[in-house]
Amino acid sequence: MSIQERKKDHVDLTAYSDVFYRKSTGFERYDFLHDALPEVNPEEVDLSASLLGRSFSLPLFISSMTGGYTEAGSVNSIIAKICQEYNLPFGVGSQRAMLEDESQIESFSIVRDHAPDAFVAANIGGAQLIGGMNSDKIDLLISSIRANAVIIHLNPLQELMQPEGDHNFEGVEKGIEHLIANSSVPVIVKETGAGISGTVARRLLAMGVDCIDVAGAGGTSWAKVENLRDRQKKPMHQFDDWGIPTVDCITQTAPLKDEFRFDLIASGGIRSSFDVVKALALGADFAATAQPIIHAIKEDGEAGVEKLIGKWQRDMQFILALLGCKSLNEIHSGLLRKV
Repeated sequence: MSIQERKKDHVDLTAYSDVFYRKSTGFERYDFLHDALPEVNPEEVDLSASLLGRSFSLPLFISSMTGGYTEAGSVNSIIAKICQEYNLPFGVGSQRAMLEDESQIESFSIVRDHAPDAFVAANIGGAQLIGGMNSDKIDLLISSIRANAVIIHLNPLQELMQPEGDHNFEGVEKGIEHLIANSSVPVIVKETGAGISGTVARRLLAMGVDCIDVAGAGGTSWAKVENLRDRQKKPMHQFDDWGIPTVDCITQTAPLKDEFRFDLIASGGIRSSFDVVKALALGADFAATAQPIIHAIKEDGEAGVEKLIGKWQRDMQFILALLGCKSLNEIHSGLLRKV
């Protein structure tokens, strides 16, 4: 199967099939500490947040989803328009297909037609960095979309479940170090849903990574996605629930801010503004989501995404007001109680 066909399978399955973890993200372990006497006007709540030195209207990153097949251009163009309009950062899907087949460049570069000023992150898999990516490909990765950052996604679980997957991970660490040394923009490292532990986060930060997206378990299970694909001959469903819950990833990684300077993104099962604010209270700087966005696009196109973002924005204003907070800078762990 070609990379293009595989990418289309991924989008269709994540939008319409049961590809979710049985285990939870862990956000249900916490509830908010209600303020019965908030001196706050929700309409004046400041939801702005910064990531990698840039200010955004909401602490919401639209996670990498797709690219490298014909229909991907229309999906990326919708995401780009929304992020341009709402001042939100986003990442394109893996650019591996583009590096192997330059005819696919347009399905990625189209984002700049609709988002000339938005924060856009390039994306490549850790397995593709083994042996060191040459400088021409690094330059193409960045220049093709005028990227503001590069995301390196780590997905060993997905690769092992995927019939076409890369099963050798020896050399990924050196490949990351090489890309960091040769990148003209900040480097973000993320998982794809199985989570980054505090131990792995420390290793990444020691290499010089600028931002970690923990992408924990509790949302989309990419093992389950691969096991549900029609062409999978020997599904390994015993791995469908493998991974570290998102909350545990956040609480293990956030304390490393005492030793390293980096931004922390919480993702993996972020399904509402409640999840976003809880993640920030637990120590994240930003949150990221993908599945709700792709589902909204599939259901109602650009209008669907606008409705979703508008709801999350309004809900977040109400949550902060009910916590007695006038801005995200006032969010802290003391506003949560364990249940």
